[in-house]
Amino acid sequence: MKKILSQSGLFALGGTAYYLIELAWRQSSHWSMFLAGGLCFQTIHNINSRLRDKKCIWEKCLIGSGVITSVEFVFGCVVNLSLHWNIWDYSRVPFNLLGQICLPFSMMWYLLTIPIIFVSDSICHSTTPLRRSY
Repeated sequence: MKKILSQSGLFALGGTAYYLIELAWRQSSHWSMFLAGGLCFQTIHNINSRLRDKKCIWEKCLIGSGVITSVEFVFGCVVNLSLHWNIWDYSRVPFNLLGQICLPFSMMWYLLTIPIIFVSDSICHSTTPLRRSY
């Protein structure tokens, strides 16, 4: 049960952060981006916690960029191409694949993975339980 709650918290944190980043960047978002962001953060955190001392930051960022780009491609194929919700369209951006992912944004995801890894490391190193103050 503790693991389920922990994973749910990671998902909610990532989903909220992704949604807020989209609001700041594009001035709009979609509820499905909460799901994509939650899945990305949870996956990157779980990978990072296993690779914490085995890979350097640039390797983790490369993996994180791959995770985010993959999730974005799958979500894009579902919400944009299959359901026709037209949430985003990268078809005018160079080096795009079906208008759902593109190289420039994959490079941005590489950079976005840096703070994700630092937050993930903070979560991993946080061993002090929350204390109630009465």
